Amino acid sequence: MVSVVTSRVSHTTFDCRNAFALSTWWKQVLDYGDVVGDPNEPGDEECVIVDRHSGHQLLFIEVPDEKLVKNRVHLDLVPTDRRRDAEVDRVLALGASQIADLRRPDGSGWVTLADPEGNEFCIVRSDTERATAPRGAATRGRLSTGRTTVDGPPLSVVALPSGDSTTSAAMTAPDMRRELSSRASR
Repeated sequence: MVSVVTSRVSHTTFDCRNAFALSTWWKQVLDYGDVVGDPNEPGDEECVIVDRHSGHQLLFIEVPDEKLVKNRVHLDLVPTDRRRDAEVDRVLALGASQIADLRRPDGSGWVTLADPEGNEFCIVRSDTERATAPRGAATRGRLSTGRTTVDGPPLSVVALPSGDSTTSAAMTAPDMRRELSSRASR
């Protein structure tokens, strides 16, 4: 019998220049709060904020490094009390910058934004928008989350090195395993 060892995510960490300022900004975006009994203060090098309902935590740690390239991991935000476009407007008014607008004519898609320190995140359609969308728009979902269904098996979007560049491709899990195996044997 094989023993399975698992882990859970403790928190999501952001390297940043000003932990207090960035944690305060994200509290406004997500309606998170300080950890009870451990309030964040100006000058703190580490600040934690927590979702009052789920307990999910974001940790902001000051580092001397500048952010130079695109994030390899980012948050996808789903509006809880408004439509995607209204949430985009709200977060832009809080000081986010728009990086890319990937909304589609059928209503699907997302908007990529950056927080005041340049960390990318996306705002996708609300649960209500996805539930009430026409069938094609609702099933396509958001490919960049890595998993979606298009009237068939689950697809994954993968970045595949291609010479000096990277190509994105949507493929089923078996196709992805074959492609990666084939690339590894080259």
